[in-house]
Amino acid sequence: MYARRDIVKGAATLPLAAILADPLLARAAAEMTEDVTIKLDGGQSVTASVIYPEVTPAPAVLLVHEWWGLNDQIKAVAAELAREGYVAVAVDLYEGKIAENGEEAGQHMKAVKPAEATETLEKWVAWTRANEKTTDNLGTIGWCFGGGWALNASIAAPTEATIVYYGSVDRSADQLKPLKGPVMGHFAEKDQWINKAMVDGFVEQMKLAEQPAPEVFWYDADHAFANPSGGRYDQADAQLAWQRSVGFFKKTLMG
Repeated sequence: MYARRDIVKGAATLPLAAILADPLLARAAAEMTEDVTIKLDGGQSVTASVIYPEVTPAPAVLLVHEWWGLNDQIKAVAAELAREGYVAVAVDLYEGKIAENGEEAGQHMKAVKPAEATETLEKWVAWTRANEKTTDNLGTIGWCFGGGWALNASIAAPTEATIVYYGSVDRSADQLKPLKGPVMGHFAEKDQWINKAMVDGFVEQMKLAEQPAPEVFWYDADHAFANPSGGRYDQADAQLAWQRSVGFFKKTLMG
């Protein structure tokens, strides 16, 4: 069994893909995060898994999970971002529910109330910005369901950077005007849902909104190619996308 200290010691040599591909390693990394709960205006409690880097104050990254929920994989990515020098806040939009299969994931995703999810993300952005261990720079990142919500978060509570992994970017120019920081997108050529037509439309609407052109990357892969627990995982593309993401955050948040 892996202990937390093993992850800490091995983090310098183990790539993120290796940690995510091993359930025991992912669980040990996930356990390095700490659950924090805050309240919405209506009194509902919402939770995020938080982890701090060795040196603070530091820039922050808000993570939004896939349709599976806030599982060990996403928490392990948060731990990796902390190793990279960021305060990582992995937000839970499912009230603690984690799907075991696609049917459950679909049900959880459909149960999300857009207004409540938006407020949840706004509250966590505010909480993170007010945290004495963070600097003024904050980015968002999300995958699939969470990719669209990472973009929504940066629209509702403008952030310094946004990364979307194969999430819905079907937004109008008017919706995109509040964005403050640049956007990076990772998309899959074989993806039948988040396809080229949608992404091309997003690029055009960003232009109409007078926003900087998003940094868009296409991979010879399918939807969810960065998820090691799924059948569409593409290790080479996942590693390349992650390298690009880390570089993007370093450029936009570390300055």
